[in-house]
Amino acid sequence: MPDSVRYADLQRAAGSGLREVSASKLFPAPSKDASGQLIPVPVTPIALNAAETVQLIRPYVSVRFKDQLRAVVPLAAYLALFQLLILDQVIEDSWLITGGLLAVIIGLLFFMEGLSKGLMPLGETIGNGLPRKSPLPLVLLVTLLLGIGVTFAEPAIGALQAAGANVSVERAPYLYMLLNDWSGALVLVVGVAVGAAAVLGTLRFLNGWSLKPLIYLALAPVLLLSVYASADPDLRATLGLAWDAGAVTTGPVTVPLVLSLGIGIATAGGRGNSGLSGFGIVTLASLFPILGVLLLTLYLQTTVTPAEILEAAAQAKSAAADAVPAWYERSPWVEIILGIRAILPLVLFLLIVQKFILREAIENKGEVLYGIALTIIGMCIFNLGLTYGLSKLGSNAGSLVPGAFMEIGAVARSPIYVYTVGLAVAIAFAWFLGFGATIAEPALNALGETAENLTHGVFQKKTLIYAVSVGVAFGIALGLCKLIFDWPLVWMIVPGYLLAILLTIVSSETFVNVAWDSAGVTTGPVTVPLVLAMGLGFGNATDAIEGFGILCMASIGPIITVMLTGLWSRYRLSRQREAARDQSAADLQTSTQGVL
Repeated sequence: MPDSVRYADLQRAAGSGLREVSASKLFPAPSKDASGQLIPVPVTPIALNAAETVQLIRPYVSVRFKDQLRAVVPLAAYLALFQLLILDQVIEDSWLITGGLLAVIIGLLFFMEGLSKGLMPLGETIGNGLPRKSPLPLVLLVTLLLGIGVTFAEPAIGALQAAGANVSVERAPYLYMLLNDWSGALVLVVGVAVGAAAVLGTLRFLNGWSLKPLIYLALAPVLLLSVYASADPDLRATLGLAWDAGAVTTGPVTVPLVLSLGIGIATAGGRGNSGLSGFGIVTLASLFPILGVLLLTLYLQTTVTPAEILEAAAQAKSAAADAVPAWYERSPWVEIILGIRAILPLVLFLLIVQKFILREAIENKGEVLYGIALTIIGMCIFNLGLTYGLSKLGSNAGSLVPGAFMEIGAVARSPIYVYTVGLAVAIAFAWFLGFGATIAEPALNALGETAENLTHGVFQKKTLIYAVSVGVAFGIALGLCKLIFDWPLVWMIVPGYLLAILLTIVSSETFVNVAWDSAGVTTGPVTVPLVLAMGLGFGNATDAIEGFGILCMASIGPIITVMLTGLWSRYRLSRQREAARDQSAADLQTSTQGVL
């Protein structure tokens, strides 16, 4: 056996085109010393040149690049083709948008890879070790703080903060205040709400509580406050933001990290083997932020008047006109700083918990640090892509679609179609956008497999995917109708959730868990910014007060459709069982008559 073997030479010797090599080809046959003990084989590191390194990692990187490509390109292509073919409008800044979308793809590639290599191992270690080494109050405190940290690290949060620039202070002063001067407080409140949801979800895991009563208890104050806010002209415009905040929080960072901690605690308490372990936190993390933002809005109302907001906004606008922005306030530095600020506090918190509470060394430290670096780099690149790609594309599409049925300055020869046809085109655009974006969501496939296993094949994965996609499609279409016809959001929310509660009462626990969590998996880092920007652009074009509310309708839709599908599946199964019993009885009767 030679002292060193080049990987490329070994590939050629073992067989052309092979990407896997048997270990027996790398090491000699085992040998023993005089006493019969195995002699360790010295391991010589394999040296690779640059070309061989690229060849080795290319299949790994290409798979992950294609995953992000599938999430971004179909949506972008749909919006672009709709604009070109249906609306007959030129895509402005097409090269800038293309570069932004490429940045989104690369940023998400780095971010998701870093998440799996850096943050997730830390979260899993804490989830497994903390319940065994710390009392429950400390564990719950860590869970609360983790919920706050992951909220700031969610990629889609940046889109929520960026939405403030499109809000008119004259028409919606409190909404303007929340998204501009109070944007930090807004994200903090959402984070605290996610943390509280994680704590309650963890206690549910630990105590085996049913999800149904928790849903009722969470929805009751949320619906009551929504009705109250809807009756106040000053607060009405903030409802869409509050309900959309619930959809923004359940992304690729929050769900896996918080879930791993909750399941770790449940496992330590002897309840981690339940088939429903892991369900519930996503639901609560969607509902609690709504309550948090509504309470923050009420507090804001007691603190400042609309007149004071208008005066402060005028002063800020006057000062901004004369002032030259500092270097850190200009692109691309502002996106980079926001990316670092989003990830670094969460990383430091995880490291502090690991070092000072668990008192454990970090396993595979080099790999974890590599993952953390990738996460930060990915977030910074994603933020740039969000600014120049997703948000710009969504805003352009949203501002042009109303030209199908009404006259707007941005669209030449508008309205493009007669009113009824143009209206149908706009609604169809929203429906197919929701359906296509959802059916391609990777997290939905994982949920479908889980649902199929839990129901022993009664609720198939394909059935769930289509049920959720149809629900999101109708939700986004209804959200668009809200902007077109200026429907009060509360008219859509209250009946929708009352129907969801009714279906929850009559549905089994399994279908309830799957249905309510399905609303969270549909809002990914690509869909949320795109839909938000589209809604705000559409709202500006149609002269709506605000463009929020589409995301919350996209959340309620799948809850209803999944539970309806679950009830239908249960009814169909009962009919099949009755038919089988009748057939068995008939066969028995026939055989008995034959014997006689």
